[in-house]
Amino acid sequence: MKSLEHYLSMIRPVPGGVAGEVQRRLDLQTKPQGSLGTLERLVRELAAAQWTSEPMCEKKVIFTMAADHGVAEEGVSAYPPSVTAQMVANFVRGGAAVNVLAKHAGCSVVVVDMGVAGDLNFTGYVDAKVARGTANFTKGPAMSREQAQTAIVTGIELALDHDFDLIGTGDMGIANTTPSTAVGSVLTGRDAAEIAGRGTGIDDAAFARKVEVVRRGIALNKPDPKDPLDVLAKVGGFEIGGIAGLVLAAAIKRKLAVVDGFISTAGAMIAAGLSGHARDYFIVAHQSAERGHHLLCGHLGKEPILDLGMRLGEGTGAALAIELIDAAVRLYYDMATFGQAGVDGKIG
Repeated sequence: MKSLEHYLSMIRPVPGGVAGEVQRRLDLQTKPQGSLGTLERLVRELAAAQWTSEPMCEKKVIFTMAADHGVAEEGVSAYPPSVTAQMVANFVRGGAAVNVLAKHAGCSVVVVDMGVAGDLNFTGYVDAKVARGTANFTKGPAMSREQAQTAIVTGIELALDHDFDLIGTGDMGIANTTPSTAVGSVLTGRDAAEIAGRGTGIDDAAFARKVEVVRRGIALNKPDPKDPLDVLAKVGGFEIGGIAGLVLAAAIKRKLAVVDGFISTAGAMIAAGLSGHARDYFIVAHQSAERGHHLLCGHLGKEPILDLGMRLGEGTGAALAIELIDAAVRLYYDMATFGQAGVDGKIG
């Protein structure tokens, strides 16, 4: 395992000019200029990330990163921690929503144990366990700084070992909206009440407890917003670190990462904090129904592609967004130009 600093040194800014070249080609096609809206933006962003005006969208993979959280013992989730391991088994069997949507989008799914607390007595997943869940961050740091770095580098190296044009991020972990809220609160400077949502469907009492838990964890651990690794270690999660690694790996490989929802965006915030250039190599798949997701996206300067009221995670939003990217690329290559079609262009 190489150092995080080694991998960060490999990230370069996207070259200027690629997006403009793509747009000039789009403007020659048989449509009013800009009329395909976000679809045109997707082609530009894919091409820029790939450093070419001839982007590819053939090899697609979604990583679903799973881990447990000690803070679950504070009663911040509607489901017990045992569900994390059970859902990993469901992913491996192909029975979860991400499996269905990924198949429809032509994506493979890689399931990764980043820190599941329970024993996984089956095969079909990647064992990259950093530890058996994080510690309860209301009593001390969620993990050590070394573990935080290990989680990120693990995500980087897993992605570097795969061949892809597009990579989607996904998560599974009971109570993981709580550390994601904490990460978002620290990095945006917003109060937990502005960031926290209902997660898996908690009631009013549990929601109030969740906000108080996040505030207490931040007050106790005092994570440094200028040090993303410190934030991850103090109040984050192993799958959040792994997702940050996936985003950084996309930047290293000069590919595009499609970041799923609330938890994945928290991971992307860690990645963007570690490398400003990483921002050019990911897009946000959809606007999560979690209350503060728009604040996280605004902090990153990202406009989500879809808004379907989803809050599932797993990589489901990424799978849907990848389908749109695929459609946008098909239009880019297959739609005739005015000259090819014998259609008169714009007057003047």
